[in-house]
Amino acid sequence: MEQNFKHPNQPTMEELLRLAATPAGKQLIALMKQKGGNDLQIAMKQAAAGDYAQAKRTMESVLSDPQAQKLLKELGR
Repeated sequence: MEQNFKHPNQPTMEELLRLAATPAGKQLIALMKQKGGNDLQIAMKQAAAGDYAQAKRTMESVLSDPQAQKLLKELGR
């Protein structure tokens, strides 16, 4: 069953694209490719299928990196 509903805290595709285009977003994407390239591809497929929780679990090891944490905080401003 396809999930097309929006979770209250889930960003829209437009918001994600806007964040990805920022300097911090570009650095975070590069870091994720460098440290977890295969995991990034898997997480993107999971997210595209609507399984955001599994996508997050897939990327946890990369996103727990101190540099990734700094970039995430910068994106959250």
